[in-house]
Amino acid sequence: MNINDYLAEKDEKPFDRIPCDGGFCSIFRTIACVGDSLSSGEFESMDENGNKGYHDMYEYSWGQYIARMTGAKVYNFSSGGMNAAGYEERSARDNGYWDTDKLCQAYIMALGVNDIINNALPLGSIDDVCFEDYTKNKRTFAGKYAAIIQRYKLLQPEAKFFLVTMPREEEVETNGKRAAHAGVLYDLAGKFNNTYVIDLYKYGPVYDEEFRSRFYLGGHMNAMGYVLTAKMIAGYIDYIIRKNPDDFKQVPFIGSKYWYHGVKR
Repeated sequence: MNINDYLAEKDEKPFDRIPCDGGFCSIFRTIACVGDSLSSGEFESMDENGNKGYHDMYEYSWGQYIARMTGAKVYNFSSGGMNAAGYEERSARDNGYWDTDKLCQAYIMALGVNDIINNALPLGSIDDVCFEDYTKNKRTFAGKYAAIIQRYKLLQPEAKFFLVTMPREEEVETNGKRAAHAGVLYDLAGKFNNTYVIDLYKYGPVYDEEFRSRFYLGGHMNAMGYVLTAKMIAGYIDYIIRKNPDDFKQVPFIGSKYWYHGVKR
């Protein structure tokens, strides 16, 4: 056995190795996926008259594929059309996403398409965030997205947060918005502890016509696309853990009264 096979190499990129079992992502036994339709296993149907239907089929979501891959309990805190303000102001409350019996060791946050691409909210910046009081955040994507993190941190202080950027597409206009969205996530990760970026924009495949022909059904992914997304996200988390092993030594104590003091939190 070569222990170096389980450590991140100096020049390794996030998708150089994607373990089929989720790798060290499996250290988390409870995970919440905060997102929109693309986090909900949403499928698009079309009847014989061209009328479309949209169906959140959670068992096909990338979160549930990660659950089956790693054996973890994974919650879908997501639904079609979700945006950051809707989640923070209404949906989380109405669906019990803040409930203490659903607190998790890790939160994977994949919001932004409905905010930035579909213009639900202006992007904003880190200047819209009051780090002392989330209720004073401005009503922008940055302000509301940060408020979600802040509220979960009050409930589960040692939880790990993974902020997912939007992947690149072939359209120049949307890529500009996606790059700006990624910039905000990096700014937030730099301010919050225990917070990391899963950068699909920089390291993931381009979601171009060829990609969509294989992994999409209409405007949403097909089942193969959700499996691929699960592999990418779990593999990226495995990479983050291997690059920062000291950050994850005490994951089993998250949410408990125990801690091994003297070791990095």
